[in-house]
Amino acid sequence: MAIEHLLFGTIRFVAQRHPDILNDLDGSLGRLWDKAHGNDRDDEAVREVARRFLKSLRAER
Repeated sequence: MAIEHLLFGTIRFVAQRHPDILNDLDGSLGRLWDKAHGNDRDDEAVREVARRFLKSLRAER
């Protein structure tokens, strides 16, 4: 939880100065994957968490 808080705050800080970073990050989600193997692997679920993260950052702007 602490890492997520720090990461969120850092991206918020950078996005205030460079708003296009959120679009760049959103565009990179297709390369995001789940490190699990076999039936436990769910790349789309991992991407959805990242999408929600970016959506909440955009809502703050």
